[in-house]
Amino acid sequence: MHRAPQAIAAPDPGSFRDPSGVVYRRDGVLYRQIHHAGRADWEAVAATGLLDCLIEDGLLVGHRQVDPEHALDDRAWTVLAPEPVPFVSYPYEWSVRQLVDAALLTLTLQERAVRVGLTLRDASAYNVQLHAGRARFIDTLSFGPRDEGAPWVAYGQFCRHFLAPLAMYRFCGTVARAMLRTHIDGVPLDEAVRVLPMRSWLQGGLVTHIHLHARATTRYAASAQGGAAPARAPTVSTTGMLGLVDSLRRTVLACDREVRHTEWANYTAHTNYSDAAGRSKIDAVRQGLTTLAVRGPLERVWDLGANTGTFARVAAAHGATVVALDIDEGAVDTHWRALASTEDPPSVLPLVQDLRNPSAALGWAHQERAALADRGPADAILALALVHHLAISNHTPLERIARWFAQLGRGAIVEMVPHGDSQVKRLLATRPGAFPDYTFEGFERAFGQHFQILERHPVADSERVIYVLAAT
Repeated sequence: MHRAPQAIAAPDPGSFRDPSGVVYRRDGVLYRQIHHAGRADWEAVAATGLLDCLIEDGLLVGHRQVDPEHALDDRAWTVLAPEPVPFVSYPYEWSVRQLVDAALLTLTLQERAVRVGLTLRDASAYNVQLHAGRARFIDTLSFGPRDEGAPWVAYGQFCRHFLAPLAMYRFCGTVARAMLRTHIDGVPLDEAVRVLPMRSWLQGGLVTHIHLHARATTRYAASAQGGAAPARAPTVSTTGMLGLVDSLRRTVLACDREVRHTEWANYTAHTNYSDAAGRSKIDAVRQGLTTLAVRGPLERVWDLGANTGTFARVAAAHGATVVALDIDEGAVDTHWRALASTEDPPSVLPLVQDLRNPSAALGWAHQERAALADRGPADAILALALVHHLAISNHTPLERIARWFAQLGRGAIVEMVPHGDSQVKRLLATRPGAFPDYTFEGFERAFGQHFQILERHPVADSERVIYVLAAT
């Protein structure tokens, strides 16, 4: 097959496991190549019309067929140009409700596939992306013909990627996040069983799909290691398959829990801002965005320490696609639920992110899942009521904060909260006289090494100042 020789093509580092195709970029444009080996299945799936229906319903990213000259290599049968995802996020960055929504989407796709004689062969959580309160599936090659009576080949993967972490979130708290980060192919069921408490046996769905499933998997592995012939897979009718999907859906919903009473979930409603200060801060951010937009388009904004999204929505109203990062799962969960309940939500994606220890590069060759910084830079970052936490609570020098901010965004709107502010006094209550460089002069000296200071906006009714900065 002829390919355009002048175009530089690079496979996506996370796309190498599927024998049917590969995702890659050519001159910055995203493509999905379908190999000759995947042609028969693709034609069978396309003939049902399912993909078109899912795209129309907003459940699957759209795509268009393009000229074969855009192919990556000679394995190509045809080439698609998928709709790009605004920001690629990972399950270990999602709140509970985000993981629930991704699980429910996956089950909906399997149900609709089964009804037209197809199946979802891959139930990885990484095949789902989130934005603006909605979950969408991104892997069109995960669908294939279903042999009548065949069990769901992706059942175990669904349990590892969705049910096991959701059960741990419900009964064990945020240990699930660490395990998702460690096990990027899903939490092994035997490990989930070891940490789940006895009361998890009181929920029938978890008994079936986690506890007994883990025992069966262990027995199968032991018999295979002993050289025993593999047991014949059970026959599953269409009705039985739909019953399995319904059981999994009810189990997922039973694991959903609204995160409450976390340290920062209600921060916005309980700050030391007066109404005048709150309005002044919003005005300053709006003015800062306008100033930065003059220097270049603000298509992507990252709100660092976004809480429940007040200023993320300000940036979205300015026309930006916003990633709203916060350490507090309760704040992120509240933010996402609010977006999901809105008929026409702003272009915002809340994610759980500990900025003191942000998502690192993971997986094969440290490239399969990108680090946070590698998914940027943003056109601008917001860092409001954040620097004092990084500088004082985390003992991070201002110069290092400035250097990292310059790596994350080409422009920045940063709030400096001085020693006289009640929030900083609280942080310094047991350390009087500490952090002598944490001053306006120290801030400007540190940030001046990496940014040009464009504007200073004092926040009314407070000692705070909002700086508008351009990376040098």
